[in-house]
Amino acid sequence: MEPSLISRRRSCFVAHVVIGKAVAAALALLFCLPAMVWAISGAGDAVLLDAWYNSQTCRNAAGQMELFHYKWDDFSDSGYSLFAQIWRSYGVATKTLDSAPTVEKLKAAQFYVIVSPDIPAKNPDPHYMTEEDADQIVQWVHGGGVLLMMENDPGNADIPHMDLLADKFGLHFNNVLVHHVVGDDFAAGRIDVTNPSPPFTHPHVLYMKDTCSLTLSQGAVPLLRDKAGDLLMAYAKYGKGMVFAVTDPWLYNEYTDGKKLPPEYDNFAAGKEFVAWLLEQRSRLPH
Repeated sequence: MEPSLISRRRSCFVAHVVIGKAVAAALALLFCLPAMVWAISGAGDAVLLDAWYNSQTCRNAAGQMELFHYKWDDFSDSGYSLFAQIWRSYGVATKTLDSAPTVEKLKAAQFYVIVSPDIPAKNPDPHYMTEEDADQIVQWVHGGGVLLMMENDPGNADIPHMDLLADKFGLHFNNVLVHHVVGDDFAAGRIDVTNPSPPFTHPHVLYMKDTCSLTLSQGAVPLLRDKAGDLLMAYAKYGKGMVFAVTDPWLYNEYTDGKKLPPEYDNFAAGKEFVAWLLEQRSRLPH
């Protein structure tokens, strides 16, 4: 899915965001989740967020060009500032990689996140995934890294080039549009998790707007399907590492800060359990 045009423009001019009651309520969830979730720790780990395949920029209030859109320090609707807070709440350091990945660049991180790779409509000079880049990432995963791929729908992200990487793990993003939402028809993007199973430990109502879907091979494991049967989340073990794929960047501020969605939707609480699950899975990988 994609933040609104207005929110994307606003992120280019607002340097600081005043966090209101709704955002404070979302952050309060960090202190209200079960003890089992709090027992998970990522102290000493680092999560590296890609800023190469998604390298959109805008001009900030000081007139300087800066990265935005699914970034740790983007506090607007399009940002991942709350997603960053989840990682940090477990002791994980949040970092950014603004160049093509290599084994050397990735080795200092335990997690590497690629989100919604650019297309020309979003970035006039997109950096597409290449076979050479994919081989570097594969080597890092094989050595024990955890890769998180968060795709989007075909109108907002590159899927064919991303599949150069995903296919190596038996995770294929289908170049199709599902969960298309028109206006505020939130029900069209509703995903009910009624019987908790990995990566979740409790029931949730998720919101994923305008996504693609997944097809699996090579023993990859399905995790979450919608009511129509489309696969939205899956993972694969590879060497000493692991790869997780999801068909939407679903944890950005617009749908985690409690402002826009009806109260039954709880992407933020689900995101907390999601990160805890990733940390737990990594702790079980061979070292």
